[in-house]
Amino acid sequence: MPPRTTAPVTDLAVDDRGLLLAVEADVSANVLFDDQRIFSFWLERDTVAEGDRRHYPWPPALRRFLDGSVEVSIADPVDGTVWQTTTARLGGGEGPVIVEDRHGNALALDKSLRLTRLFGDRDADQMLPLLDTIDVVLGALEEAGVEPFVAYGTLLGAVRDQDFIGHDSDADLGYVSRFHHPVDVIRESFALQRRLREMGFPVNRYSGLGLKVVAREADGSPRGLDVFGGFMRDDMLYLMGEVGHPFREEWLYPRSTVVLAGRELPAPAEPSHLLEAMYGPTWQTPDPAYQFTTPRSTQRRLSGWFRGTRVGFDERWERRRASQPERAQRGPSPFVRWVRRQETDAATFVDLGCGEGQDALWLSRAGVGSIGLDFFAPDLRRARRRAERRDLPARFEWFNLHEMRSVLGVGAWLVREPGPRVVLAHHVVDAVDRTGLEQLLRLARMVTRDSGRCYLQFHTARTPRSAGLGLHPVPHARVAEAVRARGGRVEQLVELTEAELDIPGAAAGGDPTLCRMVVSWSR
Repeated sequence: MPPRTTAPVTDLAVDDRGLLLAVEADVSANVLFDDQRIFSFWLERDTVAEGDRRHYPWPPALRRFLDGSVEVSIADPVDGTVWQTTTARLGGGEGPVIVEDRHGNALALDKSLRLTRLFGDRDADQMLPLLDTIDVVLGALEEAGVEPFVAYGTLLGAVRDQDFIGHDSDADLGYVSRFHHPVDVIRESFALQRRLREMGFPVNRYSGLGLKVVAREADGSPRGLDVFGGFMRDDMLYLMGEVGHPFREEWLYPRSTVVLAGRELPAPAEPSHLLEAMYGPTWQTPDPAYQFTTPRSTQRRLSGWFRGTRVGFDERWERRRASQPERAQRGPSPFVRWVRRQETDAATFVDLGCGEGQDALWLSRAGVGSIGLDFFAPDLRRARRRAERRDLPARFEWFNLHEMRSVLGVGAWLVREPGPRVVLAHHVVDAVDRTGLEQLLRLARMVTRDSGRCYLQFHTARTPRSAGLGLHPVPHARVAEAVRARGGRVEQLVELTEAELDIPGAAAGGDPTLCRMVVSWSR
């Protein structure tokens, strides 16, 4: 890549909302706090236009540190050139902004915007336990009959710099099975998991072909070692995390070696071909804000073969949900009260994304049938305990909008419940992707067709509350279009502000940011 002759950022302002930049090109950039790299982003891809500038909001994981004075710089991730610098006072604090853990260790955000200790902030001695674990796990996989190699960011760092990537936070291994059928490949992966557990390693399973081995570093910090399986089929390499790319077996075997932090480790026969399949033709250029852009066809194929009940699973979302002790509302939501007033004759209410079940329990106390469905198992367990303690007949079941088998199975069960049946989805539309929305409407059509209505509430514009909850606003016109594509009809559409619903912290006035939509299907 030729050197840049002009800076892609020509102006920078910083406040409690985030960064406001004048941008000349869409490139990756590092954000520094007093010379410490904190996170990275793309200047146009990851920002939104505000007049003639671009706005980047502070990542939620960082907000608790933003209280004081700090020098903020935007820099080139390739050569470190600082493009713009400004000093800001954030929050009401008087001291400096310091992003570190309780032990004084520097923290930063990885490419997934997860707050952690990155490799670049550790010395060589602290990395030795992880290197030792890589050696041991590679040996165990070898003994179990596969031919493993370093993969993804670990392979990229070894080939490009002979070291770990400074902005990375975990290590990756891969292997390509000699089997060619997904069932045989899955059986092999479970055998590998049993072998690793017998050796004393804590092992978590991502999917039918993905594992995380937990290693401990010198200071006791846990560090994940991902083991991604793959296989060849019809001259394509499928490797979890997410590769589906034309490939030749001689690019894999016999294996070669690479050097990583002074260790010689196994690698594919021609690492450049695998790196291009993973990161594209520009893999040699550092990009700390890299995002995988897997074709939807590959995602669906890998999900259908290997993910099963974990399709759509997001560890960041699970950690956020588990770490919000006050996320549970104290009583029924204004939304469910509104739905109940519209549906006085309904016999069964189905609450999608029920959380800890407050709305479903309130309906049950009112003497109507209520069923709560959710993906997050800890919330479902709490909801069931509450129903048992209060001797209420509300039912709570696990459900995954991103898994077709779950949608069809639950739908076939629900259509046998007494009617009229009502489906309500409170902030589900703005919590799922396009596939999740399509599946939500598929289920609603099955359950309510000629037997009731579907009620949706979702954000149509970003607010501090929606950002804190990890919700993604969706224009109501896009949802209405998806409804029509499923043969439905929008009976009612109401636009609201958070202040109208007495949501804490909501500012009076302003434009509507919430939508309530009533949908029906008929034969």
